[in-house]
Amino acid sequence: MFGISRKIISLFFSVGFVVLVLVYFAYNRLTDESNGKNSGEFVLVKQVIDGDTFILSTGEKVRLLGIDTPERYDSKKLDRNAESSGMDRNAIKKLGQLSGEYVKKLVEGKKVRLEKEPDYESKDEYGRLLRYVYLENGECVNAKIIEDGYGQVFESYPVSKTIEFRKLQKEAREKKRGLWGEIDGLEQLK
Repeated sequence: MFGISRKIISLFFSVGFVVLVLVYFAYNRLTDESNGKNSGEFVLVKQVIDGDTFILSTGEKVRLLGIDTPERYDSKKLDRNAESSGMDRNAIKKLGQLSGEYVKKLVEGKKVRLEKEPDYESKDEYGRLLRYVYLENGECVNAKIIEDGYGQVFESYPVSKTIEFRKLQKEAREKKRGLWGEIDGLEQLK
């Protein structure tokens, strides 16, 4: 009889552990969706770091999905971009500065809504939220940056909006918008 009660106790603790794990994951999923990470709620953009990354008032960093902007700061990515493009590092940094300033005017101090890409990583290797970002007027910030010529399609990691973003990029290049046009002060850096 004592052996049966041990089995019952063991089963009770096993079931209890499974229930706790399920509650934990359900809670995390609900809090992810309820604090503006993928809901209809808006959250304030506290600070723009560069053309495709910013910090929310919650302290979380957001990396815009599907786009890439020139590097503004010294980094390994800047080195790779300079090598692959043949452009001077300082010229790339100037473009990165212009892109960052454009995005700052677009979103800093404003409320945005974040949207997660279905079946895609929630965060990148640096812990930044990977999201589409929408202004209160419904405009997609990711698309707007490409459309106005301050970023390009991030081809390394295709997303559901990649085809749409490619069309916007093609048009921006053809019409020489933003960084695709003539940039004052860039000539001496080439």
